[in-house]
Amino acid sequence: MIQQLSIVLSQMTQVVGDLAANAQAMRDVRARHRGADLILYPELQLIGYPPEDLVLKPALADRAATMLAELAAETADGGPAMLVGSVERGQNVDGSEVLYNIVALLDGGKIIATRRKHELPNYGTFDEKRIFVPGPLPDIVEWRGVKLGLPICEDGWLPKVSAHLAAQGAELLISVNGSPYEIDKDERRLTQVFASRVSETKLPLIFLNRIGGQDEIVFDGCSFVLNDDGSTAHRLTDWEGEERVTHWTNRGDGRWVCDAGAIAEWEAHPADIYSAMILSLRDYVERNRFPGVVLGLSGGIDSAICAAIAADALGPDKVWCVMLPSRFTSQESLDDAAGCAKMIGCRLDTIPIAPAVEAFDTMLAGSFADRDVDITEENVQSRIRGVTLMALSNKFGPMLLTTGNKSEMSVGYATIYGDMAGGYNPLKDAYKMTVFALAEWRNANVPRLSRNPVTPVMPSTIITKPPSAELRPDQKDEDSLPPYVDLDRMLHMLVEEEASVDDVVARHGFDRDAVVRIERLLMLAEYKRRQAPPGVKLSTRNFGRDRRYPITHAFRTG
Repeated sequence: MIQQLSIVLSQMTQVVGDLAANAQAMRDVRARHRGADLILYPELQLIGYPPEDLVLKPALADRAATMLAELAAETADGGPAMLVGSVERGQNVDGSEVLYNIVALLDGGKIIATRRKHELPNYGTFDEKRIFVPGPLPDIVEWRGVKLGLPICEDGWLPKVSAHLAAQGAELLISVNGSPYEIDKDERRLTQVFASRVSETKLPLIFLNRIGGQDEIVFDGCSFVLNDDGSTAHRLTDWEGEERVTHWTNRGDGRWVCDAGAIAEWEAHPADIYSAMILSLRDYVERNRFPGVVLGLSGGIDSAICAAIAADALGPDKVWCVMLPSRFTSQESLDDAAGCAKMIGCRLDTIPIAPAVEAFDTMLAGSFADRDVDITEENVQSRIRGVTLMALSNKFGPMLLTTGNKSEMSVGYATIYGDMAGGYNPLKDAYKMTVFALAEWRNANVPRLSRNPVTPVMPSTIITKPPSAELRPDQKDEDSLPPYVDLDRMLHMLVEEEASVDDVVARHGFDRDAVVRIERLLMLAEYKRRQAPPGVKLSTRNFGRDRRYPITHAFRTG
């Protein structure tokens, strides 16, 4: 029986649908580790995760099968075996075609085993039951005298599959994952979920996760190895690719122990949130082949932190900021915007919107003749800014970033087709108090992933002044909304916890009418959010993928 094993954990990114590039990346890893016994790759590494309905195209499954066979054939060279995630076609009992999420063990020039994912997640960002069918409880794989259990992602998050594999005599559990980032999820994976699998089965376990952005979700890596006593033998870095060689020894009776290796420090708050924003924006812009981004820089904290994130993600030379002052824009805002752009090192243009506002006033004078000035005129200003920024995007090619935070998006404190216009929103899932924390942190720190290693990135006055949309004289956000510290507490319970008005009042002691109003605004703004651009998921209940509410409904808790 084999006494030593060398297993490489390849924590890497994927490009959904680019099978050739994904396959080549796996080949490159294998070429760098010719002396290893086995190389592990994340879930669905060949086709990319999550594939959503793209995987329903028969041509994708056909191409995946062809490329998997090619990769298998290449293992005839005597080099390391490969554990590769892909898809597999099958047939239902009625003869209809179905798809499975699989891992395939490639060795000696062949596909020597495949295992199908049994537990299909169907919550939050996951809807795998839409595209895959569950495989049976998987058997162990005997490979080079070692009995491997191969729970795929959700298979390892729940106890049933691991218990079944342990009962079959598995000696080592290898769980390949596509586990998106959420706040505090890294430690929960390690200390709660997979530590429980080790405790239950008394088996060592490898958790391997991918990195990189995919539309609204981002993957943080944070892979690790646990020995059968629950101790952590390896902990890979967060956010970055890594190829970690692990060495295993058979201590007798099939008890495998991993030699101790480096234990990476994972980022704490709010550094981890900032890294999620950088990586997701970088991959979204670059993989969709935009030359850079353009955004409105108002002198406020939301646009300032978005400009900083964009420069950190792409480099300041690919960030174009535009100040669009109206007659309500203060000199302080003009100065703060200029100071922010200078600190970041990005381009700043100024395009006053007064001529367009006057033109709209003239155009609409007859129709509005018997009406008082109200929020309509405020929204016209916002929409003029949106049209102007989209014109620059169309003419020169950069993607327009929108900059509204989750607090505003929750209650509809944003103008549809105005400041909501854009291709991506880094702050979509960040409450206002989180934005303040990010701005203070970034002014004192350079992010690890940054392509713009400067600090500070905004004048301190941007952080300390009262937030304002500056669409009417002396306007402040708190004229229309509760203080953000209170609003965010209300929203966290109403959105993240699905709490009732009475629950919120009981916990925080807020005025009941105030909470009723916020719940009402939250429900009414659903039609706006349905038309909002994508943005990186940070919480357990982001708008869009996690929280899917009907636009039209009459239910209220207050």
